[in-house]
Amino acid sequence: MLEELRIADLGVIARATVPCGPGLSVLTGETGAGKTMVLTALALLLGGRADPGLVRPGAARAVVEGRWRLPAGHPAVVATLEAGGDLDDDGALVVVRTVGAEGRSRAVLGGAGVPASLLAGLADELVAVHGQADQQRLSRPAVQRDLVDRYAGLAPQVAAYRLVHDRLVAAQTAAAEVTDRAAERATEADGLRHGLEALGALAPVPGEEQQTAALVARLTHAEALASATAEAYARLTDGEEGDARAQLVSAGRLLQHAAELDPTLTDLADRVAELALLAGDVASELTSYAAGLVVDPAALAAAHERTSALAAAVRRYAPGQDAAALDAWSRAAIVRLTELDGDEDRREQLAAAVTALAGERAALAAQLTASRQDAGHRLADAAGAELAGLAMAGARLEVEVSPAEPGPFGADVVTLQLAAHPGAPLRPVARAASGGELSRVMLALEVALAGADDVATMVFDEVDAGVGGGAAVEVGRRLAALGHRHQVLVVTHLPQVAAFADHHVRVVKDATGDVTTSTVTVLDPADRRGELARMLGGFDGSDAALGTAAELLALAHG
Repeated sequence: MLEELRIADLGVIARATVPCGPGLSVLTGETGAGKTMVLTALALLLGGRADPGLVRPGAARAVVEGRWRLPAGHPAVVATLEAGGDLDDDGALVVVRTVGAEGRSRAVLGGAGVPASLLAGLADELVAVHGQADQQRLSRPAVQRDLVDRYAGLAPQVAAYRLVHDRLVAAQTAAAEVTDRAAERATEADGLRHGLEALGALAPVPGEEQQTAALVARLTHAEALASATAEAYARLTDGEEGDARAQLVSAGRLLQHAAELDPTLTDLADRVAELALLAGDVASELTSYAAGLVVDPAALAAAHERTSALAAAVRRYAPGQDAAALDAWSRAAIVRLTELDGDEDRREQLAAAVTALAGERAALAAQLTASRQDAGHRLADAAGAELAGLAMAGARLEVEVSPAEPGPFGADVVTLQLAAHPGAPLRPVARAASGGELSRVMLALEVALAGADDVATMVFDEVDAGVGGGAAVEVGRRLAALGHRHQVLVVTHLPQVAAFADHHVRVVKDATGDVTTSTVTVLDPADRRGELARMLGGFDGSDAALGTAAELLALAHG
């Protein structure tokens, strides 16, 4: 539970310490005294928005500190240790929030700096805050459904349903995507098949472009090449004394004879002899080359056609590359075609998954509906019994669970209906109840839910608005009953409610100086009587008011 709240330079509060004991604690004070700042301080500790306008004028920063006493293993304790923080020496968890006048804020959990979002994530584990806004929220179907689920402890059942629902939605989305893209993917597959057939017929060979280009050049210039090779052959070996080969043979012999006189010429003689042999070899190859040269227009046309076909294939399937890339395209196309051809199998698998998951979701939704119907009857009975004690004895409360399109939280619409007095028709609670009645309905529901809520601390901010007289006494009695199972902190203007408190804190405004200041005081029994008298009639010193206050205290604690 929350043990203590310390506030410095927040709004009208310069310095304040608010002790928070077990049971029912009430916070009272005149309008504008600063009660709201106490709740604002608590909101900051729970990760609320840090508004620099909250900083007391003239102060550099506002500081709020809260001390919680929590059991080992509590989510907030676990989160503190994971964030690098620790419990205080006495085992308390200390949370600090600082708001600078320039707009910067800082959150500290167990001595470790943390983002405010971490505090916000722990808020529901530490405090349940109920205000007049909750009464307006009560008109929302989602809030009414959540009340029933909380009462019955259906969170695990809802989570199991949600898991199957999400899987079904994912399968339906995937199936729709495959179906929607079927035509597109079929067109892609046809294109790949056509490409593979075309390249299969073309049968390109790596390096073929260069070979074909050389063939085109040779066929185009066949006559010139024949003339050049014939002339070269004649100059090498035409049989005359002056040809190159004969000259080399003659030079070789001269050097061989000279080498007999000077052995150092032997290497040169051998090399010249080798040149003569090479000249003979070249002449022989020229003969073979010349024999293969033909002027063949048909072969030239075929070579040109092959070159064009290769170029067209490269432009279509491997732009910017060469024919060698066509083989890589074919391999990739085969892999992709295998994937596309598997679409039909994929569609069948997804259709089967959708059918199976839809059946599983329907079964879980039916179980959830049955659980909500049962819980709704029990919650309506429990809250209705509380309404009888809240001066609404003739009121009738019902929870209607009607079918709806399956969604993330089931296939139900949960509607809280109220007949505010005998003979009145059942209507949605937000339209059937006045402001004061709605406050009592909300409180009746919270009392009924008290046993189902794990949160230790409950805060009620003027939920008794619009309630008075005997109904106000019963509101106080119900809040005191809640205090037997939870720590309850209530901000109230009603003396009938404040009289039931185990601890009474008063906020008093002092506007005598240049800056309005509020102080927070824990009241002893005598002071409590005076505060109740003030709340009763505004004259805390009158004997009548003090007498009535004493009667209220006796009624509440007698």
